[in-house]
Amino acid sequence: MLQLGKVLGSIDDFIYTYYLLYLLIAAGLFFTIKCAFVQIRLIPDGLRSMVEKPQNGDNMSSFQSLMVATASRVGTGNIAGVTTAIVIGGAGAVFWMWLMAIFGSATAFVESTLAQIYKKKDPDTGFKGGPAYYIEKGLHKRWLGVTFAVILILTYAFGFNELQSYTISSSFAYYIPNYTSTHWPLIIGIIIAALAAYCFFAKGQFIGKLSGIMVPIMAVLYIIVGLFVFCKNITHVPAAFGLIFSNAFDFRSIAGGMAGSCIVYGIKRGLFSNEAGMGSAPNAAASADTSHPAKQGAVQVISVYIDTLIICSTTAFIDLLSNQLGAVDPETGELLNGIPFVQQALASQMGQIGITFVTICIFLFAFSSIIGNFYYAEANMKFITPSETAMKIFKCFCVAVVLIGAMVSLDVAWSIADIIMAAMATINIIAIFLLRKQAFDCLHDFQRKKKAGLPLTFVGEDIGLIDLECWHEEDIKLDA
Repeated sequence: MLQLGKVLGSIDDFIYTYYLLYLLIAAGLFFTIKCAFVQIRLIPDGLRSMVEKPQNGDNMSSFQSLMVATASRVGTGNIAGVTTAIVIGGAGAVFWMWLMAIFGSATAFVESTLAQIYKKKDPDTGFKGGPAYYIEKGLHKRWLGVTFAVILILTYAFGFNELQSYTISSSFAYYIPNYTSTHWPLIIGIIIAALAAYCFFAKGQFIGKLSGIMVPIMAVLYIIVGLFVFCKNITHVPAAFGLIFSNAFDFRSIAGGMAGSCIVYGIKRGLFSNEAGMGSAPNAAASADTSHPAKQGAVQVISVYIDTLIICSTTAFIDLLSNQLGAVDPETGELLNGIPFVQQALASQMGQIGITFVTICIFLFAFSSIIGNFYYAEANMKFITPSETAMKIFKCFCVAVVLIGAMVSLDVAWSIADIIMAAMATINIIAIFLLRKQAFDCLHDFQRKKKAGLPLTFVGEDIGLIDLECWHEEDIKLDA
């Protein structure tokens, strides 16, 4: 098993460093150019759409959909992942993280707009959709849609949720001596699994409503603490920015080791934290009840910015302003990194309460990812089969994974999920590239109506799409 873990780790590193990285960069640059920087131009529209009420009060709003997507995007990687990028890759990784968030958000716009165009009606949440749905309806390849759905379920419901549960559980090891040899991992696992089961089996739009409350609270709390550190060390802020930019363009050190440079670490953190192009967030975007697909595409751009430009940047400045870079663990003698680094960074600014705060953040960030990941998996399970019995069994399996994950780190399962996510992203990028005309036509329809002062409502027939389940003239009249 140890040998298998090493082999899978090598495959994982190769795929993410030399393949998926460049695939997502190419997609971001392509859609940025073709959509004329839509991720910048439509920011005001995205902000306005966030506060719009759904056309049908029983359906999920754009804001709730945004929060579900943000719940999955914002996880422990926003704390540990960013810190690792800075500790190993250097402060310049932050600049490349910012840059990739901006370019990657163009891909997020396109995939989320397509998810809205090809969404279907759902008795539980109002609407459902995502890559599996637009692959089936737009490309007429159900087998490929099913393949995508299976991969997403394996990746998010089983692989990532196991990891998030383990992260929550292991965060208590700081407070309990010999934690892994006690009954506490089981107790914590039962608590996490019970909370997850309550969310998974809840009716209607419970996850959307919970995310609409939980995500803003956890984000605001984390940002407030980040601002406290920022203001407390305000005289050192210019030096922190200087370090970011000087290190980002230190081409001599970059040329000396590209694979471990700030560019690679920053780009990987930016792309893999906000998940733009991965095909995950469109599952949440499709659920929103909005008057035009491009509106929700713009809203999902905001989600990318919240994740990377705000949350990840908060971690970055906590790290850089704490004067802990280069510190070592007194027990192991190894370089402090990941969550322990952030704990010590906040402890240096706030005392013992800083460590407790990080533990709380880990729980909130990880649990929000668990429910967000399940929401994605549920939408894809519904794509595979409409059976209520199959759905109940599936939910039970998802709860079991959360329980098991709290007690043992399944490194092999995590590596497998990481690798097959590359296949998921590949299928999605190919699909949105083949369906790019529909997305571009939808964007042009939105811009034309906005410029002419017309109602910002979408009718599929206006861009030649006559076989959609939603977006017909009679739907608009019915909503009105």
